[in-house]
Amino acid sequence: MKILIVKLSSLGDVVHALPAVQDIRRAWPEAQIDWVVERSFAPLLQRCDGLNRVIGCELRRWRQSPLSGQTRQAWRAFKAELQREHYDAVIDLQGLTKSALISWLARLSPGGKRYGLANQTEGSSFEAPARWVADVAVTLAPHCHAVARSRAVCAQALGYALPSLMSFGLLARMDSTQEAIKIAAIDAACPNGWVAFVHGTSRADKQWPLAHWIALGQRLQASGYAVALPHGNDEEQRRALALASALTHAVVWPRLALDGLTDALASCAGVVGLDSGLSHIAVALDLAHVQIYNFDTAWRTGPIDRAQQCSVFAQPTPTVEAVWQAWLAVSAAARAPDRVLAAPAGSTAEFTL
Repeated sequence: MKILIVKLSSLGDVVHALPAVQDIRRAWPEAQIDWVVERSFAPLLQRCDGLNRVIGCELRRWRQSPLSGQTRQAWRAFKAELQREHYDAVIDLQGLTKSALISWLARLSPGGKRYGLANQTEGSSFEAPARWVADVAVTLAPHCHAVARSRAVCAQALGYALPSLMSFGLLARMDSTQEAIKIAAIDAACPNGWVAFVHGTSRADKQWPLAHWIALGQRLQASGYAVALPHGNDEEQRRALALASALTHAVVWPRLALDGLTDALASCAGVVGLDSGLSHIAVALDLAHVQIYNFDTAWRTGPIDRAQQCSVFAQPTPTVEAVWQAWLAVSAAARAPDRVLAAPAGSTAEFTL
């Protein structure tokens, strides 16, 4: 069986769809699974166990100059790559006009079908053309976690029961990235390793105050941790430099590509971060992780019932003490002999090794 997944963006949404790939592999071990995604996120999918082909597109950039010669040439190349295979199932996990277009362009095998969303779920976008393109539209519970959403669509489309355990299948590689970010150069005062601060987010109202980050970093340093500071743009770099200047044992990472950044996070003892794509990568890597929310939306995008991962919500923003206590709990759980595996999305059950 040949299956094409269409999930173009954003980074967090792409991460939340990863468990669906592992579900499909359990149900159809011989399946060939391809994925269409925005090219900037393709390096992350190269780390996903079991994907056959990652097809990058640049719809965001192409829409800025749709009639230019460069755009037309790039579109033709993308279309040729997309249509290289014929698929038994094309599954649109995004439910937008742009993803419906990609689904419609993909070629089907004889008897193949296109699957998509029949309805909007709470907190997620949905556009009617996505349903029109689908041969089979899957109806979902309106109130569901983002991970459960993708898993449910694939399970109903391909006719299998959801497995009891969940895996993201995200595989990090320990290579030269480790040296580049000085992971090995931990001071003797920091025997517990690195904790990465994912301090950047696309929305200003999701930010945590700089003073809070500094206070948390000081507590971590006093407990034997060093602080790693990734950044993805100039504003985040300025914040990282300000944090590093206020802390004794902190390193600002170089600006890394998404695959290198995934590998670097995997080398850390844990991550404290905002509701952002990098925080969701930390979840997928099964790291000790605290996710900070200024809005009560963790039920939809936050970590799912793992003792070594949790979210902290308060308005206008969580206190340093609340985040610190959460870190103490998840880091202790991460060191426990019996690690907690992910429960089924939306469940409160726990599974241990």
